[in-house]
Amino acid sequence: MTQGSESVRFDKRTTDTVLHRFEQWARDTPEARALIAGPDSLTYGELDARAERLAHRLLDSGLPLGALVAVGTARQAHLVVAVLAVLKAGGSYTVVDVASPRSGRRQLAAAGPLLLLTDAARQAALDDGGGPGVIRLDAETPTIGRPRTEQPADRPGNRSTDPLPGAAAVPPRRTAAVLFTGAAEPRAVPVGHGLLLAAHDAWAEVARPTPRDRHLFTLGTDVTAFAAGWTRALCSGGALVLSPRSDWKPQEVRAAVAAERVTVLHTDPAGATRLLIRDPESGTLAPVAHRPADPACRSLRLLAVTGDRLYLDEQATLQARLHPGARVLNVYGSAECAGIGTWFELPQLPHPLDDLEEISLLGTAFPGFRIETRGREIFLVTPDGGDAIPTGDVGLLRDDGLLEYGGRIRDRIALPGGRWVDPYPVESAIRRHEGIGAVIVKGVDGPRGPRRLVAYVAPPPGGPTWPAGAFLPDIEELRDHLAGKVLREEAPRTVIRLRTLPRTAAGQEDRDALPLPIMPAAAKAAGSKSGKSGAAAGTSEASAGCAAGCGGVGLGFVAMILTNFLWPGSTDLTGVPQPWAFLFFVLYLFECVAFGVGVVFLIGGRARMLRQRRSPSLTVAAHLAVSYLLLSWWPQDNLYRLAAKQDWPRQAALVYAFNIPLMIAGVLVAAYVVSKPADPFDFHDPLDDHPDR
Repeated sequence: MTQGSESVRFDKRTTDTVLHRFEQWARDTPEARALIAGPDSLTYGELDARAERLAHRLLDSGLPLGALVAVGTARQAHLVVAVLAVLKAGGSYTVVDVASPRSGRRQLAAAGPLLLLTDAARQAALDDGGGPGVIRLDAETPTIGRPRTEQPADRPGNRSTDPLPGAAAVPPRRTAAVLFTGAAEPRAVPVGHGLLLAAHDAWAEVARPTPRDRHLFTLGTDVTAFAAGWTRALCSGGALVLSPRSDWKPQEVRAAVAAERVTVLHTDPAGATRLLIRDPESGTLAPVAHRPADPACRSLRLLAVTGDRLYLDEQATLQARLHPGARVLNVYGSAECAGIGTWFELPQLPHPLDDLEEISLLGTAFPGFRIETRGREIFLVTPDGGDAIPTGDVGLLRDDGLLEYGGRIRDRIALPGGRWVDPYPVESAIRRHEGIGAVIVKGVDGPRGPRRLVAYVAPPPGGPTWPAGAFLPDIEELRDHLAGKVLREEAPRTVIRLRTLPRTAAGQEDRDALPLPIMPAAAKAAGSKSGKSGAAAGTSEASAGCAAGCGGVGLGFVAMILTNFLWPGSTDLTGVPQPWAFLFFVLYLFECVAFGVGVVFLIGGRARMLRQRRSPSLTVAAHLAVSYLLLSWWPQDNLYRLAAKQDWPRQAALVYAFNIPLMIAGVLVAAYVVSKPADPFDFHDPLDDHPDR
């Protein structure tokens, strides 16, 4: 099935590019704000002049026509200047990740640029000496390669009066930008000048940007949403609101939206939730019902959500938190399409729908683009008429003409017996359970079989966060909820609570980052990976136990030697007849050995107790209690022997100092023994300590 329109077309050769659109605004409105970034703020005229000066420097360095130039800097205003300069010089650009140098180096390896524009702070992290030539944005080199001399990148002087190569007509298919997919291993995707312009025109036809708009992108600058989406502001006369230092931090976005009166926000589902639904005062998720529109976001007229699935109930909640007349767009696309493909907003619905928690609508194709479904897989067709691009996602073209999202093919789970489970329908059904707002179903290898289905659940937007120990639907309740909705073998066998689902830098749910439980099978596998067989691991544990025992005995003899120095006369057996003298000597010996074993257990016993998977706090208390029970007999008995029977103050002090703690320690050990070990799949999640991750 096919869906699409033809309002945006390609010309075989055109002088109209995103660069020319920007330059037209620079000529028409040179005093208008282009970049709002604190001290780095620039007007259109200033931005154009700085980009032109840097373009001449690039040409003076010997940059060939069409060469790929990578840009990597945390100063977002400098990054935009560099991108425009590369286009003016007739090259193509790619933006690399500087927040994670490892990711940036992989992107450089995937793209293979001729030149890297960066700054001194990032050069050492990105440049390993064997990659592209480097020109520092804070110190220019005159030739591509290693620096010979340094001078400011935007310093005036020696400026040629010849027109820059970017002003000439270019074939639409000539590469303008290289974008990266959001996969763990980045894949470089070339995007031509014609497609980059067509994507902007298609966006403009739907979003209707104006020169009064102020755009803010919350995602990283290397993500397609920004690397191709900056055109939405600078090719329509609007302003880009940028972070003055580095990528936006979650807590900074709300303040920037309010202070700079942002009108168009480009973000992912998690970013939209943090901005519109999270209570800014308490830092927790607050109920949405009966709440007015957020005054901090009163300037927003358009919220574009991209990066991952957005269910209809979530979209409706976001819509309710904006002022009347504001729009919420669910944008779906790929790097091959310059970040767009389809769009959906609630007014597109022809009639009310039931089960909003289970449906994510991708809507209709952007003007000029087309959608095809082949064997349920979604394909996107760009305006240049090229081959259909497989997205790896499943979709359904409904009778009402809207495209419904159906999950990702790569997320399918292989179960024993050759069966496959598509997690998306199961996840959608789980979301209907009261109190569950987000869920990922994943196959996890466990001790009860080669693989079991585990549901990672998180609270809904607008609901209260879950403190440790709060009630959760157990697995039986969840199975009852899923009865009749999914096949029995497709129902998860375990539930794990997370405060939020982990996401990638591109805003997608990160299934690979889900914390795995520590299970006996996993421990054995770890032993195998370290080069130890099961027998070898067992031998190692036995050796460690033997070493601990010998160490305890050794410390016991040291304690016996120290006894007469610390408590002179406490072990004097003069005048005690046999066999009682021998029995008391054996008692003293056992007290010293118990002290030595207690020292060893205090140092190394906690790790072994944690393997029992009981409550972490109870495990710590029990570890200290057992250590005290072993350590206390040596000093206690020696002090008792030196205390006179009628010395009541000293006797009372010894009783309260030793006997009462011994009783408490015994209670703690009893509580630890009778406590139920945690399910191997139910554990404390480190994400609970970082709710804003």
